[in-house]
Amino acid sequence: MKETPIKKSIVDGLIAKLGIQDFAKATIREVKQVAAMAEKESGVEFIKMEMGIPGLPAAQVGVDAQVKALQDGIAHSYPDIQGYPELKKQASRFVKAFINVDIAPEGCVPVSGSMQGTFASFLTCSQADRKKDTVLFIDPGFPVQKMQLQVQGVKYETFDVYDYRGDKLHDKLESYLSKGNICAIVYSNPNNPAWICMTESELKTIGELATQYDTIIMEDLAYFAMDFRQDLSKPFEAPYQPTVAHYTDNYILLISGSKAFSYAGERIGVTCISDKLFHRHYADLSARYEGLPFGLVFSTRMLYALSSGTSHSAQYAMAAMLKAACDGDYNFRQEVKVYGDRARKLKEIFLRHGFHIVYDRDLDKPIADGFYFTIGYKQMTSGELAKELMYYGVSAICLITTGSHQEGLRVCTSFIENHQYEQLDERMTIFEENNPDK
Repeated sequence: MKETPIKKSIVDGLIAKLGIQDFAKATIREVKQVAAMAEKESGVEFIKMEMGIPGLPAAQVGVDAQVKALQDGIAHSYPDIQGYPELKKQASRFVKAFINVDIAPEGCVPVSGSMQGTFASFLTCSQADRKKDTVLFIDPGFPVQKMQLQVQGVKYETFDVYDYRGDKLHDKLESYLSKGNICAIVYSNPNNPAWICMTESELKTIGELATQYDTIIMEDLAYFAMDFRQDLSKPFEAPYQPTVAHYTDNYILLISGSKAFSYAGERIGVTCISDKLFHRHYADLSARYEGLPFGLVFSTRMLYALSSGTSHSAQYAMAAMLKAACDGDYNFRQEVKVYGDRARKLKEIFLRHGFHIVYDRDLDKPIADGFYFTIGYKQMTSGELAKELMYYGVSAICLITTGSHQEGLRVCTSFIENHQYEQLDERMTIFEENNPDK
């Protein structure tokens, strides 16, 4: 056995000190904490792949607009709970320009990041019909969304889509929907953590079943237009960001400023509710909220109770970024393409040293290179692999924490620096030598 870059005693001691019983179930924050402490104690730089934080500067057009809004005195004013009118207008334009879907400005409601958008959406969907009290996740997915439901006391079901792509998706979804208790279906596209992208046929299946069983689709577009296999950067021109909105009226689109515009720190996003759903009256919502339709319950009840809206100046930033993108003055996709370049280089290193990509295809196509990808190593379990890689100064989270039933890890490309490719290659060379028969 060759000596590992970081002594095993250091990593094992820190895991014990933090009280982590099973490293396979360690949270992102716990993995990050172990990595930071091990880096400090050993003096060895970690290659950090656990946190899904943007690694690029914030979009300058947004910064400039927000600074001007603050200088003009906007900080003294409460924002309208429905949102800054210009942002609502530009969000509606953006959805048309890059998704080719018509949503009226009134249905485009600013939120404190998509995290708040999902929280308020869960509240509204789970109260719309008392017979439908359960949310369904098409996993793997973002773990915190399940935490939100835990906080709310709302039930959820989940299945790993790994074995149910393509034609198999219909019957799997219907097996849940036919019970009559599913109020909403949640998935991300591109997917966090697997970076799989739903095909048009899969989205059609989801949309048609949502209509048939009167279920709301919450489509998380946090990684908007970041399927780099095709050019989705031209406003009002095909190809467009794929969406379930082409196949049902029962949808909520969650558009975040965090990844596409690297504007994570200001907590700004837009929840876009279809025109039909926005104006729909549910008997249970009407009884509870003075006869209000779905969209106004979402904004004037849920968001108002949560935070009275989101940062006023950040809404000016988001409006400016969306407008510049729609006008063709700002190609946000060009800036984030670096994530795809990093993924391609990282995958090559891992594959060369005996790893495999866990979620590796979208039906007949290899998955895109992007913000995330997934790796496994021979017969190692997720927990074994995650802990072993810590000895080599590499941190990543286990797929089990994302609702996946596959053994492997999620790798995030956002913090990778140019000098770290050589580091990773050297460390994985030792890793492969030390783990030939796992």
